[in-house]
Amino acid sequence: MELTLLVKLTSKAWSLKILALLHDGAPGRQAPLVAATGASRTSFANSLEHLIRLGMIEKNPGHGHPLRPEFRLTAEGAVVAAMASRILKSVPDNDAFSVLKRSWAVPILALTETPKRFSAIKSDLGPVTDRALSQSLCLLEDREWLKRDIDVSQRAPYPTYLAVNQGRNINQAIGLRI
Repeated sequence: MELTLLVKLTSKAWSLKILALLHDGAPGRQAPLVAATGASRTSFANSLEHLIRLGMIEKNPGHGHPLRPEFRLTAEGAVVAAMASRILKSVPDNDAFSVLKRSWAVPILALTETPKRFSAIKSDLGPVTDRALSQSLCLLEDREWLKRDIDVSQRAPYPTYLAVNQGRNINQAIGLRI
């Protein structure tokens, strides 16, 4: 999977959960999916529409009512849904999932398989602001999913970030190779 697709995918809070549920065999109708995610109808609808625009899911032709359609994974969506399912299985509870719903958490964890500097993470992520990246790094560090080390081998010391513990499990579940 490409990093740009991962960034787009995680820009909506419930996208990963919807894909994982469809991958794991949840009915493709809206009511069961809303109940299984625990999302509000508005947030769910935004995430669902986002996944349709990305080409991950589609309306199942010939199934469902026009006002209550049934959805299914596309071929590309099935691959991404398998990854989403692995990610969600690697987090132990809803509290941990609330961290993953944040826009930049999953892409940051995908990038930090090896130690990375702030500037390298920022340049790889593209549209992230310094503030959003800093807040996400702090949140992941507080959860002990990222380890921050200070490299003093250079004249000017600088911090590096590395996925550890649960963050390492999520990194491996993503399987992004740069």
